[in-house]
Amino acid sequence: MKTIGTNVAMEAPAKDGELGKPHASTSAKGHSIRVAPDVLNAALKDGEELFRSLQTTSAGLTQAEAEERARTMGPNEVAQERQQGWFVRLLKISRNPLVILLAILSTVSFVTGDARAGAVMAIMVMLSVGLRFFQEARADAAAAKLKAMIHVTTTVVRNGEAREMPLRDLVPGDIVKLSAGDMIPGDVRVIASKDLFVSQGSLTGESLPVEKFHDPESAVNGPPIELRNTCFMGTSVQSGTATAVVVTTGIHTYLGSMAGAITECGTPTSFDLGLHSFTWLMIKLMAVMAPLVFLINGLTKHEWKGAFFFALAIAVGLTPEMLPMIVSVCLSKGALAMSRKKVIVKRLNAIQNIGGMDVLCTDKTGTLTEDRVVLQRHCNLAGRETDDVLLDGYLISYFQTGLKNLLDRAILDSSDFHAQALVAKHRKLDEIPFDFTRRMMSVLVENPEGKAILLTKGAPEEIFHHCSHFELDGTISPMDPDLIVGLKDEYARLSNDGFRVLAVAKKELIGKQICSKDDECAFTLRGYVAFLDPPKNTGQKRNRGAQQRWSGREDSHRRQSSHQSQSL
Repeated sequence: MKTIGTNVAMEAPAKDGELGKPHASTSAKGHSIRVAPDVLNAALKDGEELFRSLQTTSAGLTQAEAEERARTMGPNEVAQERQQGWFVRLLKISRNPLVILLAILSTVSFVTGDARAGAVMAIMVMLSVGLRFFQEARADAAAAKLKAMIHVTTTVVRNGEAREMPLRDLVPGDIVKLSAGDMIPGDVRVIASKDLFVSQGSLTGESLPVEKFHDPESAVNGPPIELRNTCFMGTSVQSGTATAVVVTTGIHTYLGSMAGAITECGTPTSFDLGLHSFTWLMIKLMAVMAPLVFLINGLTKHEWKGAFFFALAIAVGLTPEMLPMIVSVCLSKGALAMSRKKVIVKRLNAIQNIGGMDVLCTDKTGTLTEDRVVLQRHCNLAGRETDDVLLDGYLISYFQTGLKNLLDRAILDSSDFHAQALVAKHRKLDEIPFDFTRRMMSVLVENPEGKAILLTKGAPEEIFHHCSHFELDGTISPMDPDLIVGLKDEYARLSNDGFRVLAVAKKELIGKQICSKDDECAFTLRGYVAFLDPPKNTGQKRNRGAQQRWSGREDSHRRQSSHQSQSL
């Protein structure tokens, strides 16, 4: 995939007014990977000229305009695996060497008058093919229903209002809002940005994010993937916020032009290879034995008709007629057993691979747990509950405009917070969005006294490096190296108990209305907020012992909190 970014063909930008015109250069046919000329054209323009060329405005399209363009351009989807018709599926299942061999022998048996043998082999073929066809068709139907339940959305401005819409409904000319964690919904031109970093690893193979700007390009000389004001479908926002206008969608995007190259047939499993190897071994054996028996019998007895039937009987005898049906029955039995555990097996041959696994690694989120994070604790550095830390964390989650993840929603939905009236007295001034490099985010607010306070929360190990002091029981002390180990003790205990822990810190910015990453220093560490992903009811029995041990450790932690506070 690393060569994709350097092997991109460029074409002359399209003329104004050719909005959404499909270009042959963007077709995936023949594995041609190219950027649409409309994208290159948009990179060179700015302001009203850009909106005019895309026939849109800063307030976005109207619903009627969007519907008209959707009828012309089609849905915003790249080429996907095509649904197979029943006839094509039947042909693929029948394209098995052993099934073909049995069908040939059955036909020969009917032609030569041995109807009994022909009927037996024909029944085996029909049972094997029919059983596999029915099982795979049912699995595909179930998978299609599940896929229909998944809706990827993006924030689009229509009729001057921002709303969440399915990704497939986007059209060229739409205005989209982007923030950390968002997928780029099409090939878009950035028109406003703040600390925007985009991960393009899916297209270029590069692990480091690339910063994007909204200024127009003076010329397009290098690879289009390196355009500083253009983001491509299939990439994602790692940090920052932006407003962009959609230039191309669906198969006309850079990713869409790759569809023909990346949509490939699956590789055969070890079970397929083994079965084919055995089948061809039997065919080679019959290709040697049957003619040899025919010639020897004919030359010695001079009864060529009898020799032919004897050789045919040898071929039939060497063929394992029951093998295809036995294989299909066994695999179908495994698929049915998996379906009782709510697992869909789309291809029966995958059952053998599943059974051949020694170790299965799976994420616990949503598997052993409810995938529903709740705020469990908000404590100071000594482990005692405090509402001050909860207020700081709430202000950050409330005022930040980036991606509100599960942890932010857990803080906002916390039943422990009762200071909504106090939140209304604060005013947001600026923010520094979260990114996966800093692993923290900051919000600059004005408190009721009129002071500018920079609040931050993030990974404790990162927050520690940005703090010069810590606060405990109203006393602010410097973070001496000898005390850092003690400050980390509570964080370590919370982590060992299975909590997701974030550190909260603050500082005063005198006379400032905006902030930057350079201001994220000399913080005062305030405490921690800890979250828990509760286990599912189905796992309660297995987790009961762990919960009892956790309760015991909680009692121990409470006894240690007083001693830790005195030590600090």
